[in-house]
Amino acid sequence: MLFSPTNISECVREWDDLEKGYQQMQDTHRLYKQKLEEVTKLQNSCSAAIARQRKKLKELALSLKACKEDQESRLSPKEKDSIAEIEESIKDKTNAFFEMEAFLPKKNGLYLSLVLGNINVTLLNKQAKFAYKDEYEKFKLVLTVILFVFSFMCRFLFSYRVLDALFNFLLVWYYCTLTIRESILISNGSRIKGWWVFHHYVSTFLSGVMLTWPDGALYQMFRNQFLSYNLYQSFVQFLQYYYQSGCLYRLRALGERHNMDLTVEGFQSWMWRGLSFLLPFLFFGHFWQLYNSITLFKMFQLPECKEWQVLMCGCSYMVLFMGNLYTTLRVVYQKYMNNQDKSKLL
Repeated sequence: MLFSPTNISECVREWDDLEKGYQQMQDTHRLYKQKLEEVTKLQNSCSAAIARQRKKLKELALSLKACKEDQESRLSPKEKDSIAEIEESIKDKTNAFFEMEAFLPKKNGLYLSLVLGNINVTLLNKQAKFAYKDEYEKFKLVLTVILFVFSFMCRFLFSYRVLDALFNFLLVWYYCTLTIRESILISNGSRIKGWWVFHHYVSTFLSGVMLTWPDGALYQMFRNQFLSYNLYQSFVQFLQYYYQSGCLYRLRALGERHNMDLTVEGFQSWMWRGLSFLLPFLFFGHFWQLYNSITLFKMFQLPECKEWQVLMCGCSYMVLFMGNLYTTLRVVYQKYMNNQDKSKLL
């Protein structure tokens, strides 16, 4: 219950208490700013030290390589062991630098600089990083369900170009948001690399082109196939989320995966268990992308085809098909070879 002064003396006493509290607050804030300046200096010092260490390690690695090539026949077994040990330590230190930099401010990449400017997006404690990562995963799950329902409604219940445009706009917004959030996660130590990052840029472009495709005979010709594909894709992403999140949970508990690793589209090396369950769904989706591309290329050859969107969508689906298929096959092959090597050792 709040204190309500009833006379002048109580008001004066309340004012004195407020003044004391205000002075304490000022002292606390002054200390906070002082510590913040100290933290900033430490951050700059750490960043500079890591840069110097990385440069020297790179020079040392080149020197060791040159020594091995020029003096390989003259090196004693002890010297060769020393070189191998140093090279292994250099790799370990490189990984350690990556872990350290995840907690230090860094310049944004080109994409984040264009979107957000020079604002610092590095989260400086583990709790904030994990909270942002978990919020990203929930965002993907909720939007996957929404896109599934939306595509089902457009495919089977309503056939209005306005609703189709809203669906495509939602896809553009979703993939754009994913690219921004993933760039922020990469700045905070998530190891999202290679094709699965580029995949969302291509998907953003494809959704934007579909959004601009005017209504007409060719659009209606491809509409149901496009909506059916998106319905299936949302279903597969829903399966992937629950399967991958379960795998990641087990591997993190065993200490075999990084805590900032994410569930992403496609097959990953750590998803080997349950392979026979998930891979058929993935491959079917990949070849559906090929089917979409072939359909659009055939439509582009029709005499009545005047829309540039037909060719652009066909090329986008072909890029998605080739990238997804190659990446999935490469990961499966690498994991298979690793298992074969482990079997030989046993």
